[in-house]
Amino acid sequence: QVQLVESGGGLVQPGGSLRLSCAASGSTSSINTMGWYRQAPGKQRERVATLTNGGSTNSADSVKGRFTISRDNAKNTVYLQMSSLKPEDTAVYYCRAFRAFFGTVVPAQDYWGQGTQVTVSS
Repeated sequence: QVQLVESGGGLVQPGGSLRLSCAASGSTSSINTMGWYRQAPGKQRERVATLTNGGSTNSADSVKGRFTISRDNAKNTVYLQMSSLKPEDTAVYYCRAFRAFFGTVVPAQDYWGQGTQVTVSS
């Protein structure tokens, strides 16, 4: 089992910045990818950015150039630095840790955090 604890959400004005953190604990050797997903009211959950153990990143087009995913392996923590925030970035942001082989997630090794609210509003 892997436990994920997110932090760093809050209220920010348009154009502002926030950094989300997700600390993983437990059987972290079982996962090879961590990432951030978000779900806005009335919308489906969508991928924001992922980062593999090998260092490969994949970001949604809507956040490229504004959001950066990174990790501190010593702390088993993944970060999402968000800049130039827009009202449409408002959502609950979820951390996810999983094992994937050739793009397919192993269901038994797929873990989610509880989510943290990010609100972008003036």
